[in-house]
Amino acid sequence: MSPESLKAQPLLRQWLALGPQGQVRAFSGKVDLGQGISHALRLIVAEELRVPVDQIDMVPASTALSPDEAVTSGSLSVQHSGSALRCAAAHWREACRQAMAERLGVALSDVRCDRGQFHVHGHTPQASYAELSKPAMWDSAIEPSHVQAVHAEQDRRSSTSSPQRQDVAAKVFGEFAYIHDRTMPGEFEPMCHGMVFRPGTLSSEVIEHELQALVADLQATAGVLQVVRDGLLLGVLTEAEHTLDTIARKIEAGAALGQFWRCAAEVPDPLNTSAWLKAQALETTTVVDTSPPNFNRGTAHQRVVAEFERPFAQHASIGLCCALAQWSGQQTAPQLEVWSHSQGIYNLRRDLALAFEVPTEQVQVAHVEGAGCYGHNGADDVAWDAAWLARFLPGRPVRVQWTRQAELGHAPLAPAMAVRVEADVGEDGQLRHWAQTVWGQGHGTRPGRAKTPALLGAWQTANPSPVTLAVNAAMAVGGGSERNAQPPYNIPSVKVLNHRVLNMPFRVSAMRALGAPLNVLAAESVMDELAHGLSQDPLAFRLAHLQGAEHARATAVLEKVAHMAAWTNPRPQGQPEGWGRGLAYARYKNTGALCAVMVELVVAEKVKLHKLWIAADVGHVVDPDGAINQLEGGALQAASWALCEAAQLSPQGIVSNDWTRYPILKFSDMPEVTVSLMDTADQPSLGAGECSSGPTCAAIANAIFNAIGVRVRSMPFTPDNMVRAIDSDEAPHLSSP
Repeated sequence: MSPESLKAQPLLRQWLALGPQGQVRAFSGKVDLGQGISHALRLIVAEELRVPVDQIDMVPASTALSPDEAVTSGSLSVQHSGSALRCAAAHWREACRQAMAERLGVALSDVRCDRGQFHVHGHTPQASYAELSKPAMWDSAIEPSHVQAVHAEQDRRSSTSSPQRQDVAAKVFGEFAYIHDRTMPGEFEPMCHGMVFRPGTLSSEVIEHELQALVADLQATAGVLQVVRDGLLLGVLTEAEHTLDTIARKIEAGAALGQFWRCAAEVPDPLNTSAWLKAQALETTTVVDTSPPNFNRGTAHQRVVAEFERPFAQHASIGLCCALAQWSGQQTAPQLEVWSHSQGIYNLRRDLALAFEVPTEQVQVAHVEGAGCYGHNGADDVAWDAAWLARFLPGRPVRVQWTRQAELGHAPLAPAMAVRVEADVGEDGQLRHWAQTVWGQGHGTRPGRAKTPALLGAWQTANPSPVTLAVNAAMAVGGGSERNAQPPYNIPSVKVLNHRVLNMPFRVSAMRALGAPLNVLAAESVMDELAHGLSQDPLAFRLAHLQGAEHARATAVLEKVAHMAAWTNPRPQGQPEGWGRGLAYARYKNTGALCAVMVELVVAEKVKLHKLWIAADVGHVVDPDGAINQLEGGALQAASWALCEAAQLSPQGIVSNDWTRYPILKFSDMPEVTVSLMDTADQPSLGAGECSSGPTCAAIANAIFNAIGVRVRSMPFTPDNMVRAIDSDEAPHLSSP
């Protein structure tokens, strides 16, 4: 079966090439966001070509050179780009083997490849890829079946090694050049600096006399090259960055006091977001309904009915969004070049072309690594800012870097969500019916997916594009708010409804794992509650609902994490007051990596995590260290969501625009983390970056119950929310109808 990425880009030259010194050049449309995908892809190519890893040059992604693989998201880089590159490398290797066999007049099966050299036992001549590659090879369509050809696994491994990532040391010692450090080559005009100032909400208007006075003041400021007005936007270009920093502090301070823009946004009650979600216009879809014909729900032996909430959350990227842009060429055929840390260079290219009304082929986007991201942050928007400002100084590169206030105040929010679960258990102790209902906005306003540009700046000019309402991805690729809303257990009757909220007072979009964290939290909290109500071990209760060969891998990860953490039930004796343990499991998107998490914590004045165990089945592991890093990172970020993070909103915009008002988990809060990867090398590779998010949130919630006997159903699990749960009139919802 052909990998997804090969369907639109089937030719060998779209994926591989030979460099001038004979090194292999590999191309991918997936970008490195700090997750180390470049290293993993390099290992895959080296493995299939039987060459040393240091001979593989992963070319940074760009629209000029790379295949179009849409967005780097959803833990799909190894699955999509990795499988495509594996097929491309195997195809090239087999074509060269065939050429060597023909050259020596021997059978194809006699030709072997080791360390990039093709040879036949008993024959002296050897030949390299460069010597055997013919021009026609590069235009040949890749044949996926070559991946399994000729060499056994031990042969594949024998010719390659697995060195450490090339970028880690430079990043640790502060030597790595991120996009923020980029300076333009000598052939360009001197780089200048720019910034775009805007209102804090999607609905707003200019306070004209205030903004006119500000413009006059800026135009008289030394070092200012140009001041630009367009609709709601104010742009400033300066020779020096420090001049711009001073200006930014002044404007942002004034904007916070209500100067320059009059803003108005509908703000949901932060203590009852679910009521706001349910009160909006809704688009309802049935995600799954497996109720047998004439199914009679009847009277349950035990029943749980529970609701869960997640607030609006912020991306809170520690590294600020940054981009560079330059316009060149004739006025009749302007050329735009952009350097960006966008997750989707082709999507960004398309929307920039739409926004500036130029043909797509006149726009090029090159990816330059930023300081990491985990969803649709402001990277695309700051690229628009840079391109917009650069139009006013054609020929000069313009660098734009958002401030911390802009980063937290203008990037899309992760949508708030509410989930209701109703679960019935029969007299035999088995689940017989499960209903999960989800309320939330869509999880996607990314560029490249609508008829008009989905870029913040394009919505705010004097001739604005319409604001793009957030939508959910199709369930075939994992869904959005309904992601992981279907429980992974054996249950004869399951019904899942998704209510998409058709109102977006604040821009929302994708953040790591989309709807999975709350859906898994809801499902695994209910599983835990049922087990306790039935006086069953929570681990045993889950395993009892994972019977059959199709659940063997799920059973294995649960048993593995239980072994790692020395799980016992009931809780062991001799632990301090407030000590608790919790367990949770999910298969990401119900088709991806399988992950079980166990948490040990203490609840005192706040929740303090002590230990976190993760067992994951990600199929064939290309880079164990990289997979472990991704699992740890996903879990620790989820812990921050679970314990700390909630956006503060006002009619004037996002109030939580600094670290004081938007705290995240600190280094001093980090638990000891232990990760185990299952031995499933015979299975296809699955992404590791997002599968630990949901189980971590749920395991923390279950550990809090184990510690203090209270179900906290509203994220984050702050002291205030735990007190509300304790004081709530709602007792645990377990009942015997």
